Amino acid sequence: QVQLVESGGGAAQPGGSLRLSCVASGFTLDRFNIGWFRQAPGKEREGVSCISSHDGDTWYPDSVKGRFTASRDNGKNTVSLQMNNLKPEDTAVYHCATCRLANGVEYDFWGRGTQVTVSS
Repeated sequence: QVQLVESGGGAAQPGGSLRLSCVASGFTLDRFNIGWFRQAPGKEREGVSCISSHDGDTWYPDSVKGRFTASRDNGKNTVSLQMNNLKPEDTAVYHCATCRLANGVEYDFWGRGTQVTVSS
C-alpha cells in the first residue's frame, strides 16, 4: 500500500521545539521531491518545505525560514521536520507530501497529518 505516515506532533509552548517524522511505504522516496505543508482551521494550505530529490536543496517560505529544518533519509525512506522557536501561528495539522517547485510549491500526494499545537 502506497502511503505516507506522519508522527511526532503534539503540544509545545512558544519558543519550544518539536520534531516531526514521516515514513513512506509502498514506494521509495529517493525519486521524489518531498516536504511538508500545514493546514490550520479556516486557513489556506501553507507549504513549509520541499527538498529536492536531485541535489537536496530545500525551499522554505519566509514564515519558517531560520526556524524549521527539513531533512530526508533515503536509506530509511523517511523525511523529518525539526521545528524550533515555535510560535502560536505555527499551530496546524502538518502533512508530509511529495512536492514540486514551479511558480511556488505544489503538493501531490500526502499523508493524514499530525497535529501541532503551540500555546502557553
